[in-house]
Amino acid sequence: MSRPVWRKSSHSEETECVEVANDAGVLVRDGKNPEAGVLWISRSVWRALLGELKDDG
Repeated sequence: MSRPVWRKSSHSEETECVEVANDAGVLVRDGKNPEAGVLWISRSVWRALLGELKDDG
């Protein structure tokens, strides 16, 4: 099984760091504390979440 390739959010700052990776869904973790755990989100829910965030702008 391959390891996920993590990408830092372009909106992350020095003290706030969110990282995402592609898997069978989308993986999300705290980049400052990656050992704390990973949140798995289905691709459809991820798209809906991003749509809501863009709408709230």
